[in-house]
Amino acid sequence: MNACPPNEPCPRVAVRALCAFAARSGDLDLRFTPSPSAADGIAGHATVTSRRGPDYQRELPLAALCAGLQLQGRADGVDLVARRLEEIKTHRGDAQHIATNQRALHWAQAKLYGWMLCEQQGWDGLEVALVYFHIDTGEETVLTEWCEREALAAHAQDLCQRYRQWAHQEAAHRAARDAALAALRFPFGEFRAGQRELTEAVFRTQRGGRHLLAQAPTGIGKTVATLFATLRAMPEAQGDQLLYLTPKTPGRQLALDGLRRLNAQPLRVLERVARDKACEHPEAACHGEACPLARGFYDRLPAARQEAAQAAWLDAAALRRIALAHGICPYYLGQEMQRWADVVVGDVNHYFDISAQAWALAVAQEWRVHLLLDEAHALVERARGMHSAELNPASFEAARAQAPEALRREMARLHRHWGELGRDLHQPWQPLADLPQAFVQALRQHVGTLTDHLASHPSASAGALQTWLFDALQWLRVAETFGEHALADLSATPRLGRSAPRPRLAIRNVLPAPLLAPRWASAYSATLFSATLAPMDHIATLLGLPEGAARLAVPSPFPPEHLQVRVLPKVSTRYADRARSLPLVVRAMAEQFQAQPGNYLAFFSSFDYLQQALDAFAQAHPEVPVWQQARGPDEAARAAFLARFGPESQGIGFAVLGGAFGEGIDLPGRRLIGAFIATLGLPPVNPVNERLRERLQQITGHGFEHTYLYPGLHKVVQAAGRVIRTPEDQGVVVLMDDRFSRPDVRALLPPWWRL
Repeated sequence: MNACPPNEPCPRVAVRALCAFAARSGDLDLRFTPSPSAADGIAGHATVTSRRGPDYQRELPLAALCAGLQLQGRADGVDLVARRLEEIKTHRGDAQHIATNQRALHWAQAKLYGWMLCEQQGWDGLEVALVYFHIDTGEETVLTEWCEREALAAHAQDLCQRYRQWAHQEAAHRAARDAALAALRFPFGEFRAGQRELTEAVFRTQRGGRHLLAQAPTGIGKTVATLFATLRAMPEAQGDQLLYLTPKTPGRQLALDGLRRLNAQPLRVLERVARDKACEHPEAACHGEACPLARGFYDRLPAARQEAAQAAWLDAAALRRIALAHGICPYYLGQEMQRWADVVVGDVNHYFDISAQAWALAVAQEWRVHLLLDEAHALVERARGMHSAELNPASFEAARAQAPEALRREMARLHRHWGELGRDLHQPWQPLADLPQAFVQALRQHVGTLTDHLASHPSASAGALQTWLFDALQWLRVAETFGEHALADLSATPRLGRSAPRPRLAIRNVLPAPLLAPRWASAYSATLFSATLAPMDHIATLLGLPEGAARLAVPSPFPPEHLQVRVLPKVSTRYADRARSLPLVVRAMAEQFQAQPGNYLAFFSSFDYLQQALDAFAQAHPEVPVWQQARGPDEAARAAFLARFGPESQGIGFAVLGGAFGEGIDLPGRRLIGAFIATLGLPPVNPVNERLRERLQQITGHGFEHTYLYPGLHKVVQAAGRVIRTPEDQGVVVLMDDRFSRPDVRALLPPWWRL
């Protein structure tokens, strides 16, 4: 019964994957959401197993044949003398509030391991223990059951029968996928200049399991080149999944367009979007009593999963259509299909965030994951943001106002601890040498109480209380990794009601490297590419790339004469000089426009500076059409701004450097013929950035460069890269600041600019 069919391969499946597929039923229930991070889980397992006796074996490998499947996995802990197997799960809050379907999943895993151990040892039964370890208190809640081998075998057979057809389907899909990728052809008749060099370098490193930093000019087709090379490498590398990650939304669409053009059927492509953008009922909590798409989710999931697998192309629209047709949540259908996709296109946070699902899944399944990271220069700031957190007293006060009587005493206690921090704050912003441990402990206790309350009262699990809980959890998770790579500070806030003002409490990541190192180690191969990675030592140091990562700088394929780059040596855009230099900026823009009428982008360091320049220009030259970037992330306003850049139109669009229009937009041909850049792009000098500079100076010896110079010039080069998008494009870039004449600055600008 357990043997593989004759002449038919026996699919391998991990125990966790089998149970996640076949052992879940009922509602989607995320009331018990504050789960520990992956690092918490590892630490919790280590604590529990360290408490066991000398006969206890940790991470015991197990394998067995069942219903034509080759099962494999590692039991958390086994005592062969006592005939006892333990499945260890870490948690926060009251273990009694763990959702029923989640506990059923845990028992399914434990009993499956129990059957595999009985098979291995020849036992007729054993004790199976489910151990819940509270990550904050260290308390163990242990549930035990003596299980006969026959009952465990029936349990295993039932799960495997449910999974077997899917497993063979997926094995056939994998074989067909790899055959198609091995025969994949470049979708264009020939490579662009520089594109072949990039493609070959990506192929070699992705096939060989190395990491690569690749700088290549805008317009040579980096997206298609990197996708094609990686997909071709995957069959030879026996790769499981390709993650194409980008820090900004427009990059996702470019990747999807590239994948459509490659047309590597039967490749299964999944687009991941943020939960708040995919949610159909944002007013409802994620459980069956509140949301109709969570009710019976796991009962309807198999049919939706099968349709999604057959559809193969799962962009956000297709995923939503399939999910709603089956009455389930689109976001969590996407999370399920993350397990079964060949290519996942999404934001960088899906792999690099503290609780990133893509990374956790890759580690748990021991996959060979290939990473492609677009606009990699932006990963430094994004990674800092993911591993930073701030507690805002306004969020806490909103939660207090909504809190029932049962929570008020606990919240008042935290309020007092918070107030004690404010007594020592005598300036608007104040650094801390270390985290305030008394406050951290009070916050941790408060989170446990609030977690238990929300688990017991589903109707309260939306609104200010839940928002505050998630803020506090994120802060505590960041606090757990606090060290030399981070800073902590207090900042003053306005008085809220009659109480004394409570300060904001921030943890700011300075150096993402030590936190990202495990992510690079988990990836089989990663290619980080951008038009602006110079100097590469800066990116490699801050991101913690492993030593020996390959590097490539592709020369520009564009004729240098197609781009005129001029520096205005007598203009200073430093804050103190802006009023005096503004007439020179306006005159230079007007003269260029009059000499070559067309569409231009003008970049400034802030909205205030933008407004000053726009007002001055419009007053001096009312005949020239002008439009400006709106404040805030309004998609309609963004689209309207870009729509002004028509093939036959003329005018100047005013934008902020480093904003939505400084990168990731494509305006080829006559849609954009020039750019004015009235700033060096340096971040503002303020107490936070100065402390960041000091810490980076201590760690790397190049604090000013890492904090100010390199990030600023990356923005400049990205903005200038909007002008030349194809080999036929011609245009002009006017750099309006005397600092662009300095040798150290020019050394960081593209050599083909010929300044």
